[in-house]
Amino acid sequence: MKIRIGCELIFDCPQPTPMILTLSVHYTRVSDIIIPDHLIAEPPVPLTAYRDSFGNWCSRIVAPRGQLRLSTDALVKDTGQPDEVVPQAKQTPVDELPDETLLFLLGSRYCETDLLSQMAWDLFGKSATGWERVQAICDFVHQHIAFGYEHARPTKTAWEAFQERTGRLPRLHAPRHRLLSLYEYPRALLHRLPGRYRRAAALWPVGFRSMV
Repeated sequence: MKIRIGCELIFDCPQPTPMILTLSVHYTRVSDIIIPDHLIAEPPVPLTAYRDSFGNWCSRIVAPRGQLRLSTDALVKDTGQPDEVVPQAKQTPVDELPDETLLFLLGSRYCETDLLSQMAWDLFGKSATGWERVQAICDFVHQHIAFGYEHARPTKTAWEAFQERTGRLPRLHAPRHRLLSLYEYPRALLHRLPGRYRRAAALWPVGFRSMV
């Protein structure tokens, strides 16, 4: 199937403001791009780019004083198949995880692991490790939190979403920070998760607009 992705972001800056934008399709899906996701700025501004440690393509700009409109509009292909189900997947002890996976265990300012850790242990500490625990966490998040853009606010955190039982992302795209917050404690098998969950916190493009 074909998926149209894009965003429109409008900023009103009181003074020239440096920005780093992570709005591009991840390089692992480059072969699936049908229409490129070019970043368009109105008014035009100089742009440079680099790839960060997560593999994101990051665009650097200095937004001018006043209003700036940023947009992307792309088309990608996808099989439309659900994530692979691997009930026999095992949990790897943290001390045995590959070095390249440890970055995904780091906390985020939107994921208050100090507040969520005990709750996560209470809910999932006794569940069987491996796929069963991952599925239990996924099921809990989907059942506990109602998702909708009307619940959005720029400062909303994982703990607040848990307390309020509302989140800002549709179920289709996964509650990335809420889900990964629970995975961090008790340190579930991040490197064995479906790719969209494993990379979601850092790599998922902002502003999915429509699907065709």
